[in-house]
Amino acid sequence: MRIRAAAPAELPLLQSIERAAGEPFRALGMTAIADDEPLPLDVLEGYRAAGRAWVAVDGADRPLAYLLADTVDGAAHIEQVSVHPDAARRGVGRALIEHLADAAREEGLTALTLTTFAEVPWNAPYYARLGFRPLADADPALTAGLRAISRAEAAHGLAAWPRVCMRRELAGAPEAAA
Repeated sequence: MRIRAAAPAELPLLQSIERAAGEPFRALGMTAIADDEPLPLDVLEGYRAAGRAWVAVDGADRPLAYLLADTVDGAAHIEQVSVHPDAARRGVGRALIEHLADAAREEGLTALTLTTFAEVPWNAPYYARLGFRPLADADPALTAGLRAISRAEAAHGLAAWPRVCMRRELAGAPEAAA
């Protein structure tokens, strides 16, 4: 498996990966999540053009998964990471996250952040295994930017299920080494 920048022609495929990755939520009674439309092509293009959209590809150079990232309050924020179910449980998501961690270190960022469902096995428990920790309301690492993201997600209907903000410090980053 190789990770590279997403190409413009692949953006509709990223939408297909997102739809497929949403299907397992049906089994948890989270039909609204399974039915949620992926990000529009113009938004995906914005991430791609900014160099913040990566794909994990198979031997034929076809995307199996993707990751979109922003910078929020000095941390690389995982906006979306989706793995096609046919490629699940093979370390593809982990590889994308580690790719982002390397890129974030090169940018001088000190952490990775994300928001996710607290009780979905392939969400918060998975990220905890990758070194992310949940942020309590009083945690100073729960920044204004993360709070704004949480509010926007709640307005989109995601707060119907328990959500959590998570953070992973980056070893070797300037502040993390201090």
